[in-house]
Amino acid sequence: MPRYLVIRRFDVSEDQMPEVGSRSRKVIEESYPKIVWEHSHVVVDSEGKVKTYCVYQAPNEEAVRQHSVALGNHEVDTMYEIAGDVSPEDFPLETQP
Repeated sequence: MPRYLVIRRFDVSEDQMPEVGSRSRKVIEESYPKIVWEHSHVVVDSEGKVKTYCVYQAPNEEAVRQHSVALGNHEVDTMYEIAGDVSPEDFPLETQP
């Protein structure tokens, strides 16, 4: 199933994000069972605005966008289909003789 990185800008404060996260999970479980929320990174930018970088598995981009509309309280800045994942272990240090 395709995976997506979704970058969002929220119109709620950082202390309200746990409630937003709970609501997001509930919306997925009740209305979008084919979406899997893998994880999110939450940041606060220099202006004090909450942004998230979320990874989802979904049948298509439209399903993720529909979930976003149902969730509310934010705008999707950007969405990318993930081409792959890498970690430092994928790039071994070269040993010298």
